[in-house]
Amino acid sequence: MTIYVGNLSYRATEADLKVVFAEYGEVKRVVLPTDRETGRLRGFAFVDMSEDAQEDAAITELDGAEWMGRQLRVNKSKPREEERRGSWVKR
Repeated sequence: MTIYVGNLSYRATEADLKVVFAEYGEVKRVVLPTDRETGRLRGFAFVDMSEDAQEDAAITELDGAEWMGRQLRVNKSKPREEERRGSWVKR
């Protein structure tokens, strides 16, 4: 499972997130997506932890918590859509 962390401060770093989530268990990976054109952070991240129970605890404790002046949105990440189709696509 991957955790989605939304409403992040643009000052947040990978190291910052590792410290926060390490309180709940071993952090395997942190991804901070950036805008392709500007290179700026997009205000959200994905965190992978070593055990589902640790991820569940982190979600429960951190969802709605204030961090770096922002109220975090923390939940299970939804799978990425493999193909996005608009209404203009012929089927």
